[in-house]
Amino acid sequence: MKKVMTGHKAVAEAMRQIEPDVVAVYPITPQSEIAEYYAQYVHDGLVRTELVPVESEHSAMSACVGAAAAGARVMTATASQGLALMVEVLYIAAGLRLPIVMALANRALSAPINIHCDHSDAYLARDCGAIQIFAESAQEAYDYMLMAQRVAEHKEVRLPVIVNLDGFTLTHSSQVVETLPDEEAKGFVGEYEPLYPLLDVDHPTTWGPFAMPDYYFELKRSQEAGMEAAPGVFLRVQEEYSRLCGRNYRGFFEAYRLEDAERVIVVMGSTAGTAKVVVDELRARGEKVGLLKVWLWRPFPREEITEALAGAKAVAVMDRALSHGNLGALYLDVAAGFSGREGPVLVNYIYGLGGRDIPAEHIAQVFAGLKEARPGERRFLGLRE
Repeated sequence: MKKVMTGHKAVAEAMRQIEPDVVAVYPITPQSEIAEYYAQYVHDGLVRTELVPVESEHSAMSACVGAAAAGARVMTATASQGLALMVEVLYIAAGLRLPIVMALANRALSAPINIHCDHSDAYLARDCGAIQIFAESAQEAYDYMLMAQRVAEHKEVRLPVIVNLDGFTLTHSSQVVETLPDEEAKGFVGEYEPLYPLLDVDHPTTWGPFAMPDYYFELKRSQEAGMEAAPGVFLRVQEEYSRLCGRNYRGFFEAYRLEDAERVIVVMGSTAGTAKVVVDELRARGEKVGLLKVWLWRPFPREEITEALAGAKAVAVMDRALSHGNLGALYLDVAAGFSGREGPVLVNYIYGLGGRDIPAEHIAQVFAGLKEARPGERRFLGLRE
């Protein structure tokens, strides 16, 4: 069923079809309309969800943790400083192996205050133990919200999943989105079977214990097992969903005209759409260029991405966040795969901070710059130097 809707509405529609038991959420630009749409669904009786309006994002994630531990299917949404306030509890959610699904409307972090898109908030949560997926479009945001629920709740994974969609660029722009019929979406997601719910009084469990040095290390290693299982589960869920919806979600990333590309851009999020246009234009002129768009960022599919880029001569890895004092996080992820082996020249581009526009001519400049790239160089795209 094709409809014109914003990224906000697409995410809210997926949430409505999933119909979680609990949604605890606090509004923040540019996420607020996700909460507003879902509150309307609750008010209109379209879902039986317990909507918990809290006083802060810290409280929202705290409520999510309590509800998920009790055995409920739980979802939330936030952005920017809201995620910064949530992060303390997000570490707890991951450490307790709670399958909470969250939409993150990507927005710059203060200071100075800025309400527009970059990926600083997602990068802030990079090492918290949550799975992170990036969407290029409202369609992908809708699709991955449905898939995220399956990945999070898989018994081998049991971790929070964050679905990233670029603030304003995706959240507030209207696009054609093809949604599944409600019964198909519900059938795909399935019924939730909680593992060790604390309200199961016949099988008492301990939640949130104090761990001394003789146990903490082993518990964190056990948590990592969920991350190790996630890639295989992610691929299986993609395969099943692709057969259901007819769209091609197969792999940790989309390889766009990559097969014989000599110069390649690696990027996450909505910028990939602009990059595809530039790739097509340059290909029409006979230039061997390509794009690798990352879907699954955490856990990072290092071996698969390394293999996909091995034939290129030069690669620009584009980070929409500034890792102060170092090269970008996505760049370092890609570079680690080529440690000790032959590979392309890798260059890091920092771009789009605070919502700075990235027109097609800037992407073309990146491809042109790869003709004379120096390994490990960091460049700033679209910056008034």
